[in-house]
Amino acid sequence: MDNQGMNGLGTTSSLRRRVRRTDSSGSERTFYALAESTRVAWERVKSLYSSDPDTRTADMSDVKQGYRFIDPLASETTIFVITSLFMFFLMCQLYLSRKQLIELLQNLEFHSVEVIIVMILLLTVQVAYRLHKVRPVFLLDFVTYKAPERLATSTEHFLELSERAGVFNQDQLAFQRKLLERSGLGEKTSFPDAMHRADEIKNANGNGHVVLNMHNARMEAEQVIFGVLDELFAKNNIDPKVDIDILIVNCSLFNPTPSLSAMVVNKYKMKQSIRTYNLAGMGCSAGLIAVDLCKDLFQAHKNVRCVIVSTENITQNWYLGKEKSMLISNTLFRLGGAGILLSNRGADRRLARFQLMHTVRTHSGAVDLAYDSIFQMEDKEGIRGVKLSKNIMDVAGNALKSNVTTLAPLVFPFAVHIKFGLYVLKKKVLKMKSIPPFVPDFHRAFKFFCIHTGGRGVLDVLEDALKLTQDDLKPSRFVLERFGNVSSASVWYELEYVEKCGKLQRGDRIWQIAFGSGFKCNSAVWKSLYTQNIPQSLDY
Repeated sequence: MDNQGMNGLGTTSSLRRRVRRTDSSGSERTFYALAESTRVAWERVKSLYSSDPDTRTADMSDVKQGYRFIDPLASETTIFVITSLFMFFLMCQLYLSRKQLIELLQNLEFHSVEVIIVMILLLTVQVAYRLHKVRPVFLLDFVTYKAPERLATSTEHFLELSERAGVFNQDQLAFQRKLLERSGLGEKTSFPDAMHRADEIKNANGNGHVVLNMHNARMEAEQVIFGVLDELFAKNNIDPKVDIDILIVNCSLFNPTPSLSAMVVNKYKMKQSIRTYNLAGMGCSAGLIAVDLCKDLFQAHKNVRCVIVSTENITQNWYLGKEKSMLISNTLFRLGGAGILLSNRGADRRLARFQLMHTVRTHSGAVDLAYDSIFQMEDKEGIRGVKLSKNIMDVAGNALKSNVTTLAPLVFPFAVHIKFGLYVLKKKVLKMKSIPPFVPDFHRAFKFFCIHTGGRGVLDVLEDALKLTQDDLKPSRFVLERFGNVSSASVWYELEYVEKCGKLQRGDRIWQIAFGSGFKCNSAVWKSLYTQNIPQSLDY
């Protein structure tokens, strides 16, 4: 490809490069130009989801999809009820046929035939259950990465580094300061080592590749991934050479060869039969995609353990250009990662802290607006970065509605299903136009909420759209303030906060939900298998 094509100025239409448009005055503007301020976008979407009935109305196709996920023959409760009814009928028939039992081999009476039929039905139900039974997914433990203090990056230190790099003018620095002040990030978030070497970028006349290169990106990946895995294996007395059967690594923006999963196998000398998967380019929701992948693999392989590593690599993604829509990511994303240990072994249940109940994945990539909302590209000067569209809040809202509507039939109690059925009856059959949209109380399904820390505005919108309380958003707001947007690992930092608060009871359900490029919205529902009622320090 020639230089013109590399700079995004060619005419090839198959690549989604920078698209120039001309307004009435003849001046050029770019596809990613800011059409409205971030605050205006957030307030507009918040108002829309708070007041517009059509926006909040569920799509019936998503509801039907949720009900299709329900497999009654895979439910222990359903099978127990059916079996109990058959057993009751069987006992009644045995009682009525007690005199005939003695003569059963010589003379099969009517009641005896019924007994045999019921016994066959019992056997059939049990066989069907075994065929439909889903192997459990137990969460044994997880570890989140805590960066050393030397990597701490306060607001002022971030702006100092940006100024020392010598590539930003005062207008761009002021823009980033304004974003940081509204972002919800605190003073203890962290950047990787390479991004603290801004002076070297200035000495190289603004050439970021002197430090923001693949070597230093590998160093960041090793620091985070090996850091969480060393702690995870040590805490759980795991020998990675023999005890791990499946390895899944997700990192969206850094995908070297050999892969990050191969790097882990090499580091810990894992066995040759290990099944490895490397998820790339899937954004901040990739951590829950990894959980869903693990769940599917557990159905194919019994008595295995899986390790998931969720992280993002930002060394090579410090944007040093001038486009404001691409500067936003500089102010949000920070250093972080998580390691998760999962198992489907029955013997591991006593060691497990949580059990996976449901996963629901929603992909809106067929819609161009959604596909373009988060896009890695070069600007007009050829500097690579990630563009965040001003339509991202609308896209996220639509994906959230679809995901929640599909998830609802799986998690709400029967009484809510009845209420929803009456709502559909009034809306679709009786054609009543004045009734408000049906919005269930999510507290009837979940005790805790772990919502991806996409930014303060994202959390504000979700709080209003889902009718949650400030207490419900505490895990997300704490993690955003303390660690920043740590991408796919954020939901694990939030689950860690839930545990440390000391309010977790056995049987409580936790909802993890995350958004990612593509555009995707993914959910995972966990049930607590233990009680943690002793508060722990949150000063970490």
